[in-house]
Amino acid sequence: MIEIGSKRQNQSGPSLLGDVGGSNVRLGWQRQTGTAIERVQVMACADFPDLTACIQHYLSGAREEGLPAPLRAALGVATPVLQDQISLTNRDWAFSARQLCSELGLQRLVVMNDFTALALAIPALPQADFWHCGGPQPGLAAAADQPIAVLGPGTGLGVSGLIATGDRQWTALQTEGGHVSLAAHGARESRLIAQLASRFGHVSAERVLSGPGLVNLTLALCDLDGVAPCEDALTPAAVIAVALTGTGHPAQAQAQCAEALDLFGAFLGDVAGDLVLSLGARGGVYIGGGIVPRLGAAWLRASRFRARFEAKGRMAGYLAEVSSYVIASQEPPALLGASRAL
Repeated sequence: MIEIGSKRQNQSGPSLLGDVGGSNVRLGWQRQTGTAIERVQVMACADFPDLTACIQHYLSGAREEGLPAPLRAALGVATPVLQDQISLTNRDWAFSARQLCSELGLQRLVVMNDFTALALAIPALPQADFWHCGGPQPGLAAAADQPIAVLGPGTGLGVSGLIATGDRQWTALQTEGGHVSLAAHGARESRLIAQLASRFGHVSAERVLSGPGLVNLTLALCDLDGVAPCEDALTPAAVIAVALTGTGHPAQAQAQCAEALDLFGAFLGDVAGDLVLSLGARGGVYIGGGIVPRLGAAWLRASRFRARFEAKGRMAGYLAEVSSYVIASQEPPALLGASRAL
């Protein structure tokens, strides 16, 4: 996390909040600390040459509506945040945090990983914003002293966690857990991962648990099965549509699309279970990102997610006692988390 300016400075006045992914940027404006997040806008990264242009476009519209310029900003970005110069993992954008702070005329700027921001939002969200998808249902309050695991597939695979620090305070972890190595269950998955390795070398969880990962899975399955798909038509949305309906283009890869989505749920369970074991996350695992909430709770419950989540040998009983949830907030929760970081 990068922090420019002091947190002890005057906390009154408006803030700019951002969730910067590989495909879209979500921005919001907050009148005062703790007030509602207003003017939430989603913009495609492809429409702008860089992050600064995207933010300036948003602020120009805010000025036209008579809103004052922000004094502070907090941004969650889909990449490691280790130094002043920041480059997105899945988008050819780079920026200097200090230069951005100066260009926007801010008193304070906080830049963190986007899943660090998402994790910070979880304690502030109502229970109605979570879909229960397996395990007991204690709720966040009942597990207030236990670590929490957070992950979610989108353009990439975000991973974080929450550690209680006392007096209802939480510390969010900044991790790159989406790049852990993917493991196989059985001979076909071993052949699948070998096929992916021939293309990528290292087969990380993100190579399959993401929008592009759904396409990677489908193409690798087609290679294994000797099927020639129409690659131009293979988008993440197309894979999901074909898998769920059994119809649509590319028709010749229907079986592979269906298997790819099935494996998506299974591999998500593998990685989520590993994360819970690594963090000791008895407080539950919370799934965000752009894909699983769109697929819905019914899909996740019907998938192999929970079976693979618990399939950890001697630790199966340990994991059976850990609840799993989908973050289903109507407003971008990472903006709330970004606000809590200021």
